[in-house]
Amino acid sequence: MALIEIEGMEFYAFHGHFDVEKVAGNRFLVNLKIEADCSQAEQTDRLEDTLDYQKAFQSVKEEMAIPSDLLEHVCQRIISRIKSEFPEAQKVSVKVSKMNPPMGGQIEKVSVTMEG
Repeated sequence: MALIEIEGMEFYAFHGHFDVEKVAGNRFLVNLKIEADCSQAEQTDRLEDTLDYQKAFQSVKEEMAIPSDLLEHVCQRIISRIKSEFPEAQKVSVKVSKMNPPMGGQIEKVSVTMEG
């Protein structure tokens, strides 16, 4: 098994419960971990024999573009999509962080991490 990690993906998106979040948007950071069998690629050195992390990034980007009220919903959509598009993915973990959330104080970020 290999652990493929795509870290620090940054997106501007419109996730949030409050109207201001849906209109103004916010910065989000996403970290993705995928455990996959990459044994064939170890031998062949061919991209088509492994999980293409450029395609995984594109999937995350597309899911981040769909507004949601809750980060939990965003996380679950990303996990479901990765597992659907990459059958070799045995385990998927995603962390979505909302930077400077509007919570009435100075807060760097709020994060939700889910695994599936």
